[in-house]
Amino acid sequence: MASHPEYTNGTNGSDVAKAFAENIKGKTIVITGVSPRSLGETLAVILAKHSPKSLILASRTQSKLESVADAIRQQSSDKVEVHPVVLDLSDQESIHDAANKISQLTSHIDILINNAGFVSSSREETVEGIEKTFGTNHVGHWLFTSLLAPSLAAAAQGTSPGATRVVNVSSMGHKFSPVRFSDYNFLGGDVPADEEPPSYVPAHMRPDKTVGRHYQGFTAYAQSKTANILHCYSLNRRLPGVKAFAAHPGTIATDLSRNLSTEDAKVIESATDWIDQDQGTATILVGALDPKLALVGNDQAYLSDCQVAEPADHARSPDVAERLWTLSEKLTKTS
Repeated sequence: MASHPEYTNGTNGSDVAKAFAENIKGKTIVITGVSPRSLGETLAVILAKHSPKSLILASRTQSKLESVADAIRQQSSDKVEVHPVVLDLSDQESIHDAANKISQLTSHIDILINNAGFVSSSREETVEGIEKTFGTNHVGHWLFTSLLAPSLAAAAQGTSPGATRVVNVSSMGHKFSPVRFSDYNFLGGDVPADEEPPSYVPAHMRPDKTVGRHYQGFTAYAQSKTANILHCYSLNRRLPGVKAFAAHPGTIATDLSRNLSTEDAKVIESATDWIDQDQGTATILVGALDPKLALVGNDQAYLSDCQVAEPADHARSPDVAERLWTLSEKLTKTS
């Protein structure tokens, strides 16, 4: 389905950007989760080399944003516009503030890359009292994307169908859990079998009320990554002219695991097929830039190893995607 069937998880994102450079030139691009030595920084640096009109970098810490922005300005011979915007995805007031600032910067957004992520071995909450992994990775990005939807729609009106893109950075880890509608906050509610982790997930990596383990960090993360995929199905139906993809970037060493316990961190460290940051941007950039992906169906929204792929069964249902949309409206008071 993609333009380059030879691309794999070993492909460099810098090579993907070079191949699709014409789809970067003159574009306005928003990236969340940008800080020094992060995947967001690598994405921004790669894209800046191909003459976008504007890069809007959104993350929690002003000083870290400024550091990345300054580095890009110094490296970019084309003097690309770089705009740091403070965004805390665990605080809906901050999300509204960031979206308002972005709307003052531009009326058109060609590419939105929802890259920021959070995971923790201990249960935390957002400002609104939502379990923080779900609240940040899905609900925060859902609200941010919804507030920017008019700018995405405006960009889509001026270009070929499907050229305007939203990319949610998901994970192969979505396979560990569906969305737990009955207990998305991990408070120990009754959960039906079809909302529990699949049978192949080890017992110690799943919530278990019988032993007082209402929360499990990997399940919480998996739920949020499943939600990232389902969000894309809904966007593809609701935003004419815009294509949305959820991308598994690969196994990359980042600071995402900084809130994991030593035991949980060892699970991550035991993973195989590690790739570097440049390679980690490749699938994301295929989703953002490959013109051939404008032709795929709205239900083909998951990418892995730079190709269209099939997610787990629990991340495919349009009905579940609509149910998640309704829940997201409720949690953000936008219904």
